[in-house]
Amino acid sequence: MARVKAKETRHLSHGGHTESSEGESKAGISTPLWKTSHKISTMNEKPLHEALKQWYVQSGDMLEVPVDGSIIDIVRGDLLVEIQTRNFAAIKWKLEKLVAHHRVRLVYPIPSEKWIVKLTDQENSPVNRRKSPKRGAPEHVFDELVSLPKLLLNPNFSVELLLIHEEEVRRYDNTRARRRRGWVTYERRLLRVVGQRILEAPADMRTFVPSALAQPFTASDLATAMAIPRRLAQKMVYCLRLMGCIAPVGKRANSILYVRSDS
Repeated sequence: MARVKAKETRHLSHGGHTESSEGESKAGISTPLWKTSHKISTMNEKPLHEALKQWYVQSGDMLEVPVDGSIIDIVRGDLLVEIQTRNFAAIKWKLEKLVAHHRVRLVYPIPSEKWIVKLTDQENSPVNRRKSPKRGAPEHVFDELVSLPKLLLNPNFSVELLLIHEEEVRRYDNTRARRRRGWVTYERRLLRVVGQRILEAPADMRTFVPSALAQPFTASDLATAMAIPRRLAQKMVYCLRLMGCIAPVGKRANSILYVRSDS
């Protein structure tokens, strides 16, 4: 296991971790990564995961520590930190096992801004880079929380959301990915971390429901109030209901009506 030395950094304006001056992050990225290397890993999540781990780690932390038969990304005192860039379902069993005896924090990055980088099959061919119109927000964590909605009921478990700027690197492969006309995502790369939010209990989840939303409300009402897709709103009400943050009180046509719950 490795113990990390202290680093000199500047705090984000909203507290927590750190960020350097414009164009440079704690991860040490001063220019877009596609300008410095065209090598593509076949492990899509690895570059982003490793960069986030280096950004998150503090003096005294230990890396890659075996605990109860699992390898933990970061151990900070009695806190176990796992970084998961997607697919909470893949580590549900691991988290459920660990929270029985340890404090566990799951760190999840959400791209508030993203740039798409396209590389052709020629190593030295020109690169196309454009900004994606899609913008992630904290409520997008519900896309993953549907895999383990009751885990936040355990006082040993918490989720930390990191709002990031990232590059999504795609390479052309005419044998795959018909939906994107042959463009396959190979890597996600961290540019900088721009914000963070910790969810430690169901009370933290209640804040996702807009205070101005009239009660009772449906998933469609929530979607309209938050300007989000109905599919995401449905995942939100599913999780919030199981966490005890909202409660069903009837139906309107075929839609379930909910009210906020303080229990």
